[in-house]
Amino acid sequence: KEKLKTKWAQLEAIVGAQKRLQLVAEDIVEHLEKRLEGLDGKAMIVCMSRRICTELYRELTLLRPQWNDENDNQGRIKVVMTGSASDPLDWQPHIRNKAGRESLSKRFRNPDDPLQIVLVRDMWLTGFDAPSLHTMYVDKPMRGHGLMQAIARVNRVFKDKPGGLIVDYLGLSNELKEALATYTASKGKGDITLDVNEAVALLMEKHEILLSMFHGFDVPHDWSSLSDSAQLSVIASAQDHILSLKEGKDRFIRTVTELNHAFGLAGSRDEALRIRDDVIFFQNLSAVLGKKEPGKERSAEELDHAVRQIISRAVAPDGVIDIFATAGLPKPDISILSDQFLAEVRGMQHRNLAVELLQKLLRNELRTRSRTNVVQSRSFSAMLDETMRRYQNRSIEAAQVIEEMIRIAKQVREATARGEELGLSEEELAFYDALETNDSAVKVLGDETLCTIARELVTTVRNNVTIDWTLRESVRANIRRLVRRILHKYGYPPDKQQKAIDTVLEQAELTSSEQADA
Repeated sequence: KEKLKTKWAQLEAIVGAQKRLQLVAEDIVEHLEKRLEGLDGKAMIVCMSRRICTELYRELTLLRPQWNDENDNQGRIKVVMTGSASDPLDWQPHIRNKAGRESLSKRFRNPDDPLQIVLVRDMWLTGFDAPSLHTMYVDKPMRGHGLMQAIARVNRVFKDKPGGLIVDYLGLSNELKEALATYTASKGKGDITLDVNEAVALLMEKHEILLSMFHGFDVPHDWSSLSDSAQLSVIASAQDHILSLKEGKDRFIRTVTELNHAFGLAGSRDEALRIRDDVIFFQNLSAVLGKKEPGKERSAEELDHAVRQIISRAVAPDGVIDIFATAGLPKPDISILSDQFLAEVRGMQHRNLAVELLQKLLRNELRTRSRTNVVQSRSFSAMLDETMRRYQNRSIEAAQVIEEMIRIAKQVREATARGEELGLSEEELAFYDALETNDSAVKVLGDETLCTIARELVTTVRNNVTIDWTLRESVRANIRRLVRRILHKYGYPPDKQQKAIDTVLEQAELTSSEQADA
């Protein structure tokens, strides 16, 4: 009778353990799918034994067969453990040699690899670093330095990942406090973790702030269900709304960044899932508003993140989208300086969006000119900066700033045409402008004389510069002397000569660097 009781207790324990594994597997699958939807990253499940690793793997893949793949180079989930030929037959697919484990290690470290979930007992808990690992499910008793090293696998900040999440199935908080008291300088003082409830509260706070910025604007709470053309149309209107607010662009981008950090920690909670469409809408709008102007360098991290976003969000289009029509513009002459395009911008429905568009296009045009004509670029940039300063201080309305920027655009076009009227090449016109031709004392020389000076300056500079002339003071001194002689030869005002020489030298450096790049 006693033996029967013992056997029955053992059977109950086995059944109970198996039932617990099933419940843990269901919980992990539900939580992990929510978690992985909101983040690009990896998850690690820490089990008590190799047997539990294999059995939990079986339960997980029964729930999600699409995660499994017998090929080590494929599949979303793997068990990482050591073993031998004497281990049970169902363990053998998970037992690999050193080269096989190293191959999995490389896959798991790669944030773009589909391998996202690993089950381990001891391996990879120490001496292993995967910055994109964002979640650890712990179902194994740990303490001391072993516990400290294990949780350190997920605490690295990485791209959009603000921190790591530990899902504790055993209740290890006391062991963690003891470990912190022993192994950290703080001796266990302070908060050892961020309460997910705090992240949820922060998320809801930032969400509320962003909604308040859209007072009077209909935020699309069904963003994911909108067609591509409808999304573009909403983005255009939303841009115009945010740009109409004082410092709206900077405030919006900053708040969305804080929202993203909170969503990264609380993305699997029901509160976060309810506002998921709003978060995606805010993220899309922030990406458009924060788009860097052409010519500005992007970090490798930004480029990598952009590529991952494109890949992860790639969808089959449901038709050709006319982005000009979506923005409220007919198909224009692509030149930003054409009268047709400027007239169409003047008639845009979204005035603040028109200001942003014109500013970016003008700055790009002036940046291009800065590589060939330093005087023109500097002059027009100053005019544009002053106009934008007045607009941002709300000294002038959107309609007025559009008119001022259209005037600047036309002046830029006229400046280009002026070279053709004077019979000067682009390079000669740059030196002509460097002569302070608008100064009354210089104007008396007449266009013909100034054009002659410009042509002679170009010839002189070309004949006297060397590859490293900007680094050799003797060569620079010689060019200064030659430029001064030319100015004196044609009666250039003596009190204006030094400034003209400095500008000519600056233009010469620009011209020679462009020729070297070419």
